[in-house]
Amino acid sequence: MKTIKFLTISIILIFTFSCEDDNNNIGVDTITITVEDLHAPLEGGQGQSASGPFTKFNFEDGIQTNSETNWDIAFRGTSIIVNGGISMGTVDEPERNGNGAAYIFEGTMNEMEIVETSLLVSDSQNSYAIPTGSGNGWYTYSGPPNHLINPTPGKILVFRTHNNKFAKVEILSYYLGAPENPDAFSDQSRYYTFNYVYQPNEGATTFD
Repeated sequence: MKTIKFLTISIILIFTFSCEDDNNNIGVDTITITVEDLHAPLEGGQGQSASGPFTKFNFEDGIQTNSETNWDIAFRGTSIIVNGGISMGTVDEPERNGNGAAYIFEGTMNEMEIVETSLLVSDSQNSYAIPTGSGNGWYTYSGPPNHLINPTPGKILVFRTHNNKFAKVEILSYYLGAPENPDAFSDQSRYYTFNYVYQPNEGATTFD
């Protein structure tokens, strides 16, 4: 398990290897990582035009990146984009130059075992691969009086990376420190904590 904190860095990394076939081709096992407090600031919103840079993330390296090409997904507020397809044209939205795509699996992380490649879609002029809005993508907005943004249970985000590998993601919290009972009025928002499993082997679509 590798844990990445974007305020306090704490990393525990285990690499394991396995034989893939009788020819002794060596493949790296899937890698499970927890990312804590990845900040995704947003300017505007709530009726105003959204702006500000997206926070880019690379699954293979397990890091936030400023690279214009070597990124897989990016966050701004509640929006998540992939490095694939084309921009919707919002302010400060990065250019897509990879082969990224995504879909949402209904179930648990353990149940999500095989990528259904026919379901993968890239970002487009009209919509992101991960839909925006409460109840449409990864989160549910509670409305008044609590005004909380919570990950919707049973929503697993499945991604094809910019270079044709795969990852599955479970978002755990949108608030700094991932409080068990967040308070939208006192806890800082736009801080993602999530688990992901990365499949590093070329052509592999399973998460065994």
